[in-house]
Amino acid sequence: MLVKTFGSAVYGIDATTITVEVSVGQGSKYFIVGLPDNAVKESWQRIETAIKHIGYKMPRQKIVINMAPADIKKEGSAYDLTMAIGILAASEQVENETLDQYVIMGELSLDGALQPIKGVLPIAIKARQEGFKKFILPKVNAREAAIVNDIDVIGVESLQETINYLNGALEIHPTFVDTRGEFSQNQSSSEFDFADVKGQKNIKRALEIAAAGGHNVILIGPPGAGKTMLAKRIPTILPPLTLQEALETTKIHSVAGKLSSDSLVASRPFRSPHHTVSDVALVGGGNQPQPGEISLAHNGVLFLDELPEFKRTVLEVLRQPMEERKVNISRAKFSVDYPASFMLIASMNPCPCGYYNHPEKECVCAPGIVQKYLNKISGPLLDRIDLHVEVTPVSFNELSSAPESENSKDIRERVINAREVQSNRYKEIVGQYCNAQISSKQLKELCQLDQVGQNLLKTAMEKLDLSARAYDRILKVGRTIADLADSDKILPEHIAEAIQYRSLDREGWAG
Repeated sequence: MLVKTFGSAVYGIDATTITVEVSVGQGSKYFIVGLPDNAVKESWQRIETAIKHIGYKMPRQKIVINMAPADIKKEGSAYDLTMAIGILAASEQVENETLDQYVIMGELSLDGALQPIKGVLPIAIKARQEGFKKFILPKVNAREAAIVNDIDVIGVESLQETINYLNGALEIHPTFVDTRGEFSQNQSSSEFDFADVKGQKNIKRALEIAAAGGHNVILIGPPGAGKTMLAKRIPTILPPLTLQEALETTKIHSVAGKLSSDSLVASRPFRSPHHTVSDVALVGGGNQPQPGEISLAHNGVLFLDELPEFKRTVLEVLRQPMEERKVNISRAKFSVDYPASFMLIASMNPCPCGYYNHPEKECVCAPGIVQKYLNKISGPLLDRIDLHVEVTPVSFNELSSAPESENSKDIRERVINAREVQSNRYKEIVGQYCNAQISSKQLKELCQLDQVGQNLLKTAMEKLDLSARAYDRILKVGRTIADLADSDKILPEHIAEAIQYRSLDREGWAG
């Protein structure tokens, strides 16, 4: 007898429906075909033991399982339940009239219990697109799948429950999640707030500009100056996630198996990998490709603390994703794309000892060491960082007597207003939504300066010995400052403020 059940394979952050054809006939061997990997082939032992453990019969006949389409590699243990139900239906132990309405996924334990699986959200989205009515999966994953409406999500705890449900002996109510309500509820206030930061008014202003224009930032300062403290508070001033952004971010975390108890990622991610991270862990990849830290930071912040301590090869692989806002993982037989639209916040000490340019402590580094330390960051990477901000320590008087700082909520309102201006400006351009994405061709049109502004920029380039790469960055940052000031034109004062955020440009700062 031939029976078809349906599962799904996840590639990148999208799913492909897999048809599992099970034929039980004369003979005594079993075969699994359709390009299965070792984990899929090993499933036979789990399936056979689980079926016997719950008191059902494993057919002692020839069993052929074909996983179509056969040119796509099937990986992982999530097809256990799909194949087990197919075998039981083909041997007439499970009703098979309605199996074409279901997508069935789950990993079996030897006693028939179900283990959680990865990538449930993209599987549910694909199942709905292809017209399936119901999705049977481990109960632990049910809330995640129920984010998708118009498909009944049936959470089960074991193979026995699945059989009873399909045979009509057990009623299981579909899991329901009020996606919009949960999204609004989970957008709660963060434990971090800029009100906690004493002093550092000029640094907070720089980070406000960065958030408003989507600019990448590098913070340079001695140990204890507050670089990490400031970086952790940047997500609190970024615009809230839209529901579409939240779903896309959740898909990535689902594929990576990184979802927390909440079924929906409702706040902007903040990823802070250690400087010993490998290039594969940072950008993604592996034998079975998984999203890396830059994709987990999609629609959020990637914070690289102590930037020069990262391996140079690791930093260089960032260049293309920062430009294209996606990363392509290529293998001999396939390639996958992961979104990687993140805001890079980097921090570093100015020198190995940490006290170059310190107002009180003396730097003990030998001549030339400071420049050598800065040279660990390549020019092309630095070229993609718009704001260079020097962070100085806060004095005791500022810590003890500083008035209450402006909170994140007030700063965020200004950022949201500036982003709305940019959204209207770029509404006709697909994939562009902030000033950090302005191309060289667009600079002349969008970042025009009057004669006073041009003279000011020319003087700054000459006297501060700024590099040529600083020119475009100053114009982009000036455009964002003008948007924050609700000004259609970039005025000289906007350019003057933008110039100070390039005063750390390497050609003049450590010389």
